[in-house]
Amino acid sequence: MATTEEGPRAFDELMALRGGERPAPGEVRTTGSDPLFASPFRVGRTLADALAARAVAANDLWEMRTGRRQRIEVDVRAAAATALGGEDMTLVRDAAGTYRPIPVSSDVEHMASLTQPWRTADDRWFVPHFNLPHLEQRVLDVLGCEATPASVEAAVRKWKADDLEEAIAAADACGGVVRTAGEWLDHPQGAYLAGRPVVEITKIGDSAPEPLPAGAEPLAGLRVLDLTRILAGPTAALSMAEHGADVLMATAPHLPQVPPFVRDTSHGKRSAYLDFTRPDQAARLRELASEADVFIEGYRPHRLEAHGFGSADLAAVRPGMVYVSVNCFGSGGPFGDRAGWDQVAQAVTGVCDIQGRATGAGRPQLTPVFLCDFLTGFLGSYGAMLALARRAREGGTYRVSVSLCQSAMLLQRQGLIGGFDDAAGRLEPAEFERYAVADDATAYGDLKSLGPVIRMSETAPRWSGTTPRLGSSRPEWLPR
Repeated sequence: MATTEEGPRAFDELMALRGGERPAPGEVRTTGSDPLFASPFRVGRTLADALAARAVAANDLWEMRTGRRQRIEVDVRAAAATALGGEDMTLVRDAAGTYRPIPVSSDVEHMASLTQPWRTADDRWFVPHFNLPHLEQRVLDVLGCEATPASVEAAVRKWKADDLEEAIAAADACGGVVRTAGEWLDHPQGAYLAGRPVVEITKIGDSAPEPLPAGAEPLAGLRVLDLTRILAGPTAALSMAEHGADVLMATAPHLPQVPPFVRDTSHGKRSAYLDFTRPDQAARLRELASEADVFIEGYRPHRLEAHGFGSADLAAVRPGMVYVSVNCFGSGGPFGDRAGWDQVAQAVTGVCDIQGRATGAGRPQLTPVFLCDFLTGFLGSYGAMLALARRAREGGTYRVSVSLCQSAMLLQRQGLIGGFDDAAGRLEPAEFERYAVADDATAYGDLKSLGPVIRMSETAPRWSGTTPRLGSSRPEWLPR
């Protein structure tokens, strides 16, 4: 593999945010190398660095409990494979007892066929996003077209790129102009994010220090309320479940979901139905929040504030809470109120442009995996654990902000590689089996999935319980 450019390690950037003494030599070991995918980006190394940083944060909490630290190991190829989600990384057992790949759902295939870079009237490129029926319809209404690739391509060709971006935003739909990395950094939103840390941790209130509850895992006895859907937010909550937290997913039964994404990000969690637009259920959700340690939300900016579940609202209900916000464009800036997805972040930040140039496609391309989603999820859990450690030492209520665009920018800071044309795109069977977790009798059948890829010498991350069906649990916490 030829190296064409190498930037500073993401791990070093994340350790700087943690502060204090760096882990001792030998505590953290990273093995393997990119590429796993046909991409010039250091997908595996960046994800491995984020996972290693997350493990260090878990180690900090473990040291608070026991006075001991653990050895940590992360393999770059296994870390890269986490960005596949369920594609090739979740198998289901057939009637003959053989585990086989689960076909990509027709809804995901439909979304991917339309959510692509399309040329605009001013010979630029634009990525409209078509996930979830109501958001797809908003895009179609702006474009005035049918939900087919040919119709979308023809409709986008009639618009100037910047005009379409503004029209899509005005309709509360999702999409973004394909920019170069330089154009993004020159844009006011890119400039705003460049001046902010990749994980923002802000103290928003005072409270007494809270020692960690008793338990045999770094996050044992801690409660996480998960109000997220699709990939990045659920991955943040899943990451905390893997270290022993009691994670309760709360969603309303009428909200649209992507079933394979629910399946693959719900391991080790419980799931309850609560609709915060109904007063009685909002009251129950507020009661749960009053007893939570971490609240994770991935709604459109300010959506929860309108219902009394913003960070300031919950800081008053539960002093000492860690409130994690996961979004596309970050904590502020001119695009700070806009919603978006992994593909939109890739488009606007330069990832899409670089991918297309490196592969010789002659046009922008999306990366082969939902890299921004999974990286953002890992960073969200890292920030939450740093805030929990700070709460234990000095008290306080904290807001943690992570975003898909910040993750895309972190990825680009790692530099590029060459020699990725023959990348396999998946783990070898023996590599997969090293991390595979069997989960029988789930709502989705008998599964075998790529399990946690972090190795820790005393408290290996794990999934407790079977993968739940949505709404299968009561809206209550487990006893501490």
